[in-house]
Amino acid sequence: MPKGLSFRTQTDIREPQFHSFIITREDGSRTYGFALTFFEEVTSKQICSAMQTLYHMHNAEQYDILHTPPTPRSPEDTRSTPQQLHAAPCLSRLQRFNSYDISRDTLYVSKCICLITPMAFAQACRRVLEQLHQAVTSPQPPPLPLESYVYNVLYEVPLPPAGRSLKFLGVYGPVVCQRPSTAELPLFDFPLQEVFELLGVENVLQLFTCALLEIQILLYSQHYQRLMTVAESITALMFPFQWQHVYVPILPASLLHFLDAPVPYLMGLHSNGQDDRTKLELPQEANLCFVDIDNHFIELPEDLPQFPNKLEFIQEISEVLLAFGVSSEANPQCSEGLGKLRGFRSGDMASDKRNGNLAGSPLNSYLLRENQTIARLQALVKRTGVSLEKLDVKEDTSTNKDSKVQCDEEEMKMHQLNIRVREVFANRFTQMFSDYEVFVIQSSQDKESWFSNRDQMQNFDKASFLSDQPEPYLPFLSRFLETQMFASFIDSKILCHDDEDKEHTLRVFDSRVDKIRMLNVRTPTLRTSMYQKCTNIDEAEKAIEMRLCKIDHTALHPHLLDMKIGQGRYEPGFFPRLQSDVLSSGPTSNKWAKRSAPAQWRRKDRQKQHAEHLYLDNDQREKYIQEARNLGTTLRQPKLSNLSPSVIAQTNWKFVEGLLKECRNKTKRMLVEKMGREAVELGHGEVSITGVEENTLIASLCDLLERIWSHGLQVKQGKSALWSHLLHYQESKEKRDATPAGLGPPGIIHDTERRKSDAGCAMPPLKVSLIQDMRHIQNISEIKTDVGKARAWVRLSMEKKLLSRHLKHLMSEHELTKKLYKRYAFLRCDDEKEQFLYHLLSFNAVDYFCFTNVFTTIMIPYHVVIIPSKKLGGSMFTANPWVCVSGELAETGVLQVPKNTLEITFECQNLGKLTTVQMGHDNSGLYAKWLVECVMVRNGITGHTYKFPCGRWLGKGVDDGSLERILVGELVTSMENEDRMCRTPPTQQSPGMMRRFVTISPNSKPKLNTGQIQEGVGEAINGIVKHFHKPEKERGSLTLLLCGEYGLVWALEQVFQHGFKSPRLFKNVFIWDFLEKAQVYFESAEQSQVTQDENWQMRVRHFCHFMRAINSTPRNIGKDGKFQMLVCLGARDHLLHHWIALLAECPITAQMYEDMALLKDHSLVNSLIRVLQTLQEFNITLEASLVKGIGI
Repeated sequence: MPKGLSFRTQTDIREPQFHSFIITREDGSRTYGFALTFFEEVTSKQICSAMQTLYHMHNAEQYDILHTPPTPRSPEDTRSTPQQLHAAPCLSRLQRFNSYDISRDTLYVSKCICLITPMAFAQACRRVLEQLHQAVTSPQPPPLPLESYVYNVLYEVPLPPAGRSLKFLGVYGPVVCQRPSTAELPLFDFPLQEVFELLGVENVLQLFTCALLEIQILLYSQHYQRLMTVAESITALMFPFQWQHVYVPILPASLLHFLDAPVPYLMGLHSNGQDDRTKLELPQEANLCFVDIDNHFIELPEDLPQFPNKLEFIQEISEVLLAFGVSSEANPQCSEGLGKLRGFRSGDMASDKRNGNLAGSPLNSYLLRENQTIARLQALVKRTGVSLEKLDVKEDTSTNKDSKVQCDEEEMKMHQLNIRVREVFANRFTQMFSDYEVFVIQSSQDKESWFSNRDQMQNFDKASFLSDQPEPYLPFLSRFLETQMFASFIDSKILCHDDEDKEHTLRVFDSRVDKIRMLNVRTPTLRTSMYQKCTNIDEAEKAIEMRLCKIDHTALHPHLLDMKIGQGRYEPGFFPRLQSDVLSSGPTSNKWAKRSAPAQWRRKDRQKQHAEHLYLDNDQREKYIQEARNLGTTLRQPKLSNLSPSVIAQTNWKFVEGLLKECRNKTKRMLVEKMGREAVELGHGEVSITGVEENTLIASLCDLLERIWSHGLQVKQGKSALWSHLLHYQESKEKRDATPAGLGPPGIIHDTERRKSDAGCAMPPLKVSLIQDMRHIQNISEIKTDVGKARAWVRLSMEKKLLSRHLKHLMSEHELTKKLYKRYAFLRCDDEKEQFLYHLLSFNAVDYFCFTNVFTTIMIPYHVVIIPSKKLGGSMFTANPWVCVSGELAETGVLQVPKNTLEITFECQNLGKLTTVQMGHDNSGLYAKWLVECVMVRNGITGHTYKFPCGRWLGKGVDDGSLERILVGELVTSMENEDRMCRTPPTQQSPGMMRRFVTISPNSKPKLNTGQIQEGVGEAINGIVKHFHKPEKERGSLTLLLCGEYGLVWALEQVFQHGFKSPRLFKNVFIWDFLEKAQVYFESAEQSQVTQDENWQMRVRHFCHFMRAINSTPRNIGKDGKFQMLVCLGARDHLLHHWIALLAECPITAQMYEDMALLKDHSLVNSLIRVLQTLQEFNITLEASLVKGIGI
């Protein structure tokens, strides 16, 4: 009786209530309890008159308080507090309750009988208890004293051996229990049908997904048995994985403070049926799955990924349920007991949309005899593809078997439906992880050293496993691989080398995986997202039917015990006090005597046992969470005094330590991921899924922060504890800054503390301001919820490398923290707080774009500054400059820049990482020549600053006569801000840097020899090949690889510059001049019908066509800009190697190049052609800015 005694009168419902519960012991092993609560008449006159007095006092008190006396729901509430009492005043029952009268009313009190078993034989235990209760309430006394039956169950009925069934006698009939063999799914004896009726298939699958991702789950119902059934079902369906965290399916009222636990949990909360969801004060909801079982309703956390092949999976489960006449919808009139299915209106189902269930299979009843239902079934069958014959057979077989089957039809049906649904679920995992063994990283160490270094070691090659998976699976799988249950599963795999060692679940799972591998001839690593249905349902079902048709063992029958005269007397209507002397010890000669061993722990002294529950299990698998698991045991209703402050404080201290450890592991894991990617940048297997993985890791960091911020919270506001704290901080700052004493703008850290910045800089870095970052997030209209805002703020802070710093400022407001948090909260443990911030500081070592890449549609302010060369100052410059900024997501279009300031701020939709800036001027005025050093662009929200080096003239008759240039930029790190920004010439060479040395001063010969040039081309091509070997979402900027420093354009420029003759001293000759001469030659050769093969003519035609198109473009991009455009187009259309071959053979080359030139060396040209041919397999898409104005 989790809520203690309760009283009723003859007018209340007094049906016996059955429920089960679970006791988890120190070592994680579980024991199951089964309880039947019923009501007996109170015979003591003293108690009855005391109850009457209580009523009078209570009514008087209520009248004083409210003037309208409300009534308790039933007399049981007289033991409760007044708050519960006036929850729902019901006037219709007022009169009756206001005058409990001994002469008129009969008082009943609750009594409970309970069986504790090592395994969950729920149906058998329920039978035993119901028959014992029936013996007391029936008019005829039972054949033997009740002690005989209890003694028989305790000492003479053994556990059935694995794979066998056992029959024993209850008071009125046989009871059968069966146990699966070692090759079958583990024992599970709760009705899954009830779970699907209560929640509907879609909700069950969503809840299942939450459990697999170790999200906090809170079940809520007014029926204890429903809480237990749903919890046990969800954990059973996880096979082969096991829930590793706090598991308390029925949370006693005295332990409610455990909902504050900042760890994953699966708990059940009993509702009194009057309070609705809104009145429930939950400590943390940011990452909570709330399941209101009685109202068929489920609240999910944000960003829950879909279970792989969700729709096909739902379809397959629904087909199994339909075969048993169970609807795939939640049934609003769900039966209390199993199998008492009533028909329900299909209209109710369709309207009950908030379940998030599938509308479309309203099955009225499983009684297939009704014509109307048969017709509906047939229509449905056409849609789902179940064969109707199969349904009919199902009914027939069960009727035929009645003669044989030893348990009743209802129980048989439950076993069949259970095993079918469980096989469908288990099959999903065997399909998804059919080749998991390949990716397990076996340890070379012995077990001892493996355990001691477990923290530092990876046990599974996640990146390679995920790179084999179909794209739609990744959001779910990348999160699932990070869970404790998956890590524990792989650990047990590593520790069990041979089959004998393996625990049951692993052995069964591995044998199934082997079977799939045998069936699948395809290579094990090649994954498809084809949905494979479950094929071994029938054999699993046959095994159970065999056991139930042919009973393997029969236990000893109950018999008279050696009792004293007068013992075991029967009193109708009252469950007797059993004789303890008879039941305290079992038979000595019994071959099952060793069965009594588990009974010894029951006799442990109670205080010691209770103390154990509250201490943490610090076993080798470092589950600091074992602690609350063990709290399941306190279902024995400990005295409240046992929960002393010191015990609770110690528990909380363990939570704090655990949170810190988790933070350390998470930060380390994220850094290894990120740095490994950046440093190694190897081929396909390595860099494959950074995007998904990075998002997963950041999401789990956000969850951890939410859990830390909700630990020990005094008052809850909104669903996100972190955002709530930030809002309090913002409010207090703004109040303080409103007063005259306020220093400087709100929340801005003053210059002494600002990041170092060079006074001469053209663009000083943004001020560091926590409040300003919050305002940015508050201004994003797309983010609607508090949880979403907190996550966006964390992402922005990570991208700005300010997370640790911001949180330090947030926590430095000690008064605020004291106001919001209890003394034991993590945020008030100074040492741990310091270490936590230190771990977060390590994120500053790597660059994240987790804000820019996720919020792609928001508006962002950008600031552009053009820096002209100081030496040849642009102060006399008369033309009007313009810029156009492009990023990975979008481009701005042409923006006019005021020529007096040369800077502009504008707002536009997120451009993503910036790639190119096009800049130019309109050539107006007297002095329209302009030497530009670089262009700087800054993102006003993330503070990222990009530098686009130029170092060239823009103007007619100077340099290559260009009026516009395309500049390729790169991100400036904050260190570079100081020393790099204002140096001339810039250290980052733009596409034109190397070119300048060659063309502006013809005497200086190129510094590179042929070997270096070949290496340059090879590197440039290599960069492009690597780029295409990454998955699309993780690729960087292709423009940078084509036109950036040492890109393909630069490399080919070196090829053409090598050995290039310069005719006159002060006249610059550009590569474009050579190409134009070659074009003239080819065109004349074509007209003069020089006999050449068709291939040659085709290449010439292409080359001339591109040259003409580029020359006739309206843009003033200059000769080097035209060369850049030609190379980009040639790369896009896979023509570069043809053109090199053409030009090497062209007579113009002989005239314009020295004899030692690279283009005249046949072997070098051939190797260059081979290298360029590797680009043919890639589909190169050019950024719009590179080919503007060209219609090819």
